[in-house]
Amino acid sequence: MQIWNPMFESMEREELRKVQSERLVSTVNRVYHNVPYYRGLMQAKGLLPGDIKTMDDLKKLPFSRKQDLRDNYPFGLFATPMSEIVRIHASSGTTGKQTVVGYTRRDIDTWSEVMSRTLTAAEIGRHSFLQIAYGYGLFTGGLGIHYGAEKVGASVIPISGGNTKAQLQVMQDFGTTNLACTPSYALYLAEEIEERKIDIASLKLKTGIFGAEPWSENMRKEIEERLNIKAIDIYGLSEIIGPGVGYECMHRTGLHIPEDHFIPEIIDPITGDVLEEGSEGELVFTTITKEGLPLIRYRTHDISKLSYSKCECGRTSARMTKVTGRTDDMLIIRGVNVFPSQIESVLLEAGDTAPHYQLVVDRVGNLDVLEILVEMSPDIFSDEVKKLEVIEDTITKEIQSTLGISAKVRLVEPKTIERSEGKAKRVIDKRKF
Repeated sequence: MQIWNPMFESMEREELRKVQSERLVSTVNRVYHNVPYYRGLMQAKGLLPGDIKTMDDLKKLPFSRKQDLRDNYPFGLFATPMSEIVRIHASSGTTGKQTVVGYTRRDIDTWSEVMSRTLTAAEIGRHSFLQIAYGYGLFTGGLGIHYGAEKVGASVIPISGGNTKAQLQVMQDFGTTNLACTPSYALYLAEEIEERKIDIASLKLKTGIFGAEPWSENMRKEIEERLNIKAIDIYGLSEIIGPGVGYECMHRTGLHIPEDHFIPEIIDPITGDVLEEGSEGELVFTTITKEGLPLIRYRTHDISKLSYSKCECGRTSARMTKVTGRTDDMLIIRGVNVFPSQIESVLLEAGDTAPHYQLVVDRVGNLDVLEILVEMSPDIFSDEVKKLEVIEDTITKEIQSTLGISAKVRLVEPKTIERSEGKAKRVIDKRKF
């Protein structure tokens, strides 16, 4: 199995720790002297740059959060002059102000490097035709993957998001071998392929790299069966760099993290304490090579676990498990923590429904109620009412067993839940807090 950069991806952990310590010390010095906000945070904790000497001192440093970027909007956390910033990206800004990220020329090179590792791990290289159906623009997905794909020598098809008819035409005519998009859009493409009666065997698709939204193992199986591909999980955050923060190899036993660029931690989301290897908690990253927007102990709100054992592929970098949910999109319903991904797993295991659903949370009186709208597959839709009632009852019981709360399950007609060419909108919360 090919490894893009064996020197760092397969480095002995003791040697890697030395590299991390050196780069951490350099980064802390840079943010202390160049970013007033970080200097204030460190001073509030009585810290000076000289107090950070090795990786063991990482836990002394303060956390940073998405709100910090919004409070210092747009460029207040940049650590270099704007004359050195060659690219600016930003989040979608669905809540509050956008989070703005800046890249120096070296940052762009770093981004291309970690994406080269990502794509090589998915066996994408010089003989690949990679169709990038992530959005281009301020969103980091499209351009992030694009530069890495060019670096590994793939033939890049920068089609961007949307325009499904063109996506399928290009897939057929250009001989696309690899697809990059959100997992929900991959399923939408599969649905359209089936509806248009395109012979899946006539396509040259081999693998897909999917990310930007949570997805379950059951959803992976669904994508693989319907598109006849191997589905690879990738992970990224705009604030850290974009895609390339975590990537699966073909063994798919966790997502490799380029630790020579990003130091991961798992913390208790309530206390902030660092947890032991294998514990589930909130994922935190410290960037140690970024120049434009270095971040110290950035709280991602993503729930995961870390493993430091050597992978079968030969990489020695830490691996994170697939994100199971987020601390900030976690629903609390009648005192129970609920993640949409848990419900998705139940629905896909049921087998009689389409992989499209929506959660509607409301408050009736003083009681939270959860309604789950589930699309029927076309062949089930035509069945008798009694069978539909059995399916609803089965799903309701499985939800109760899995989550420990009751929910109203309502089957809806095929294609009645709104489709998305980007991130799927799974939750509608009508409660007033």
